[in-house]
Amino acid sequence: MKNLNILIKPASSACNMVCRYCFYKDEAEKRETACYGMMSEEVMENIIKKALEYAQETCTFGFQGGEPTLAGLEFFQKFTDLVEKYNKNHLAVSYSLQTNGILIDNEWITFFADKKFLIGISLDGPKEIQDANRLDQNGKSTFNRVTRVIQGLLRSQVEVNVLTVLTRQSARHVEKIYSFLKKLGVRYQQYIPCLDPLGQPQGKEFYSLTPKLFAQAHKRLFDLWFSDLMRNDYVYIRQFENWVGILKGYPPEACTMYGRCTMQNVIEANGDVFPCDFYVLDKYKVGNIKEQSFQQLYEKLEENSFFQDADKRDIRCPDCRWYPICRGGCRRDCSVEKQQQHNYYCEAYQEIFSYVIERLEYLARR
Repeated sequence: MKNLNILIKPASSACNMVCRYCFYKDEAEKRETACYGMMSEEVMENIIKKALEYAQETCTFGFQGGEPTLAGLEFFQKFTDLVEKYNKNHLAVSYSLQTNGILIDNEWITFFADKKFLIGISLDGPKEIQDANRLDQNGKSTFNRVTRVIQGLLRSQVEVNVLTVLTRQSARHVEKIYSFLKKLGVRYQQYIPCLDPLGQPQGKEFYSLTPKLFAQAHKRLFDLWFSDLMRNDYVYIRQFENWVGILKGYPPEACTMYGRCTMQNVIEANGDVFPCDFYVLDKYKVGNIKEQSFQQLYEKLEENSFFQDADKRDIRCPDCRWYPICRGGCRRDCSVEKQQQHNYYCEAYQEIFSYVIERLEYLARR
C-alpha cells in the first residue's frame, strides 16, 4: 500500500471529560472490555515497525480516544523517536491528534510544533454552547481552558483544526459558532452531526440533531463560507471543500463520501484492530497488531462481516441526482425501515444540494 493511514487509541476509551453525546463511550460500553487501559510500549513498537514496513510512500499516524493525551507526553515522545529509528525506507511520515485540549500545556505545544503535528481540537462554540454538553469530570466548565490552548497552539504556529459537533441545541446557532471561531483565529473548521447511541432509533435523545436542523445549519453555514470566500476571507470547512473537490474530479478525503466503507485501521490500546472508529465492536475485530502484519490483516478483510455490505446505502441512491456528490453518506446514519435501507439525513442532503449546487459548480470551475 502506497499510503497508509492509522488511527491509534493510546488511552482506549478513557477520558477526562464527560460529553453528553460521546459516541465512543457508547460504543465501548457495548464491548466485552470497555477500556483497555494505556497502550504498552510493546504494542506501540509493533504498530510502528509493521506500518513502516507495509507503507510504500507515506504513513500517517493519527491519535484519538477517548482522550489520547491521557497516555502522557512521554508516550508520544517515545513514539516519534521510534518512528525515526524504524523509518529505514525514508517514508514521508505525518502525525495528527484529536483532543479535547484539557491537558495540553506549553511543553505539549512545543512538542507538537517541533514534530509538526496536525491538532484537532474539539470545541462546540462560545461558552454557553460548549458547556451545554462538554463539561469535565467534576461538572465544571471547559470553555476557558480549551480556548486558551487553541490560542497557544496558533501562536506557536501549530496547524489547528477545530471540530464542532452539531446537536439539537447548537445547530440553531451555527452563525454564532462560525463567527466565534473566526474571531478566535481558527481558519480550519469541521462540523459533524452528533451520533445517537448505536443500534437505537435516531432523533430520540435530548441532543439529537433532526434532519430539518441539519439542513438549516448547513445552508446557513454555506452562505457564510461562500460570502467570505468571495471576499478573499478564506476559511476551510471540510465538507464543502470535499464537495468542490468531487465536482473537480478528485477523490473525496472524507470517508463518508466514498460511497462504501473502507478499512480505517483503528487500533485500540491492546493492539486490537478494527475497520472503523464508529464500529469498534468485538464482532468486527479484524485481528491484533502484535500477532499479524498489516498484509495479513488486509488479507482477512473479506472474512469480516463489516465489509459484507460495505457499499450498502439508502435504497433511493441509484435514482438520486445527487448521488455522484453525496455517495449515500455515512453508514452510521443509515437504518433499516420495512426491510429497506434509509439514510436519516437523505431529504436534508437533497435540500442542501439543491440550495448550494450552483455555487459549488461555480467554485469548481474556478
